[in-house]
Amino acid sequence: MQIVLIAGDGIGPEVTDATKRVIAAAGVSIDWIPAPAGLEAAEQFGDPLPDKTLEIIRKHRVALKGPCTTPVGKGYRSINVRLRQGLDLFASVRPVRTLPGVNVPFTNVDLIVVRENTEGLYAGLEHVVVPGVVESLRIITRRAADRIVRFAFETARRQGRRLVTFCHKADVMKLSDGLFLQCAREVAEEYPFIEFNEKLIDNVCMELVLDPTRFDILVMENLFGDVVSDLCAGLVGGLGLVPGANYGNLCAVFEAVHGSAPDIAGKGLANPIACLRSAAMMLEHVGSRDAAARIENAVNKTLSNKIGLTRDLGGDGTSETITRAIISNL
Repeated sequence: MQIVLIAGDGIGPEVTDATKRVIAAAGVSIDWIPAPAGLEAAEQFGDPLPDKTLEIIRKHRVALKGPCTTPVGKGYRSINVRLRQGLDLFASVRPVRTLPGVNVPFTNVDLIVVRENTEGLYAGLEHVVVPGVVESLRIITRRAADRIVRFAFETARRQGRRLVTFCHKADVMKLSDGLFLQCAREVAEEYPFIEFNEKLIDNVCMELVLDPTRFDILVMENLFGDVVSDLCAGLVGGLGLVPGANYGNLCAVFEAVHGSAPDIAGKGLANPIACLRSAAMMLEHVGSRDAAARIENAVNKTLSNKIGLTRDLGGDGTSETITRAIISNL
């Protein structure tokens, strides 16, 4: 099986290397196809996301991506935005669940944030009108709204989940979010066996920090999803633990959603769990469900045992000790 690997910047090569070792220990043979992106790509090719990288992913259809840094102040657009738009990875999926051994205020959290990935305010369509005045465009289309809500309902159907919550601000953005809400209502009618409700995004944020267990699947536009998905990660221990995936009709890119952490790069201190759990989602996507489940179980056992954990997890271990512990627990 051939899968594209974007190692990324900072701690990216460390967490992706650990992930490759665990996958191999789980008995899955992968021929990794390296693809450049990030700071080194910008220096080598003059572009942090070269066209050849997009072509490689289009050819092989599936990629694992470490955290990448977009050079600041040099006129480059976000690598993640370009990757999602260039490959039409319209659905960002962030599963969030309570993990054993992680001390957080809530138990039994098990929800999924589904985020529209290609348009909205986060797409970065902005320009200077006159000096001192900048305009950003928030584009919402019926096509994108329909397919992301449908994706959320199909996810609920496949996983046996019972509730889809559409998050919006249609009381203020009556046309853009109004169109999105109308599409959500129309799609919901096609799934009468799944409960549907709609909530204002500010109210959703309040309810999440009061009792996240009341939610099942949350679906929303791009910028709202960027904020809410990180908020939800904080409910279960942070970005170092939560996996992420970006799906399109033809391609899928699985990624750790944390940053490149240049302050600890090369020191052997990085926690690979977010990248590893993203890879488990990838394995499930390509049909290696047993290996994906075994990796998730090994991560759970490692967190429960509290042996070899990195500093961000309350231990005094290293990337090597936690990787060995996970492999031992497979």
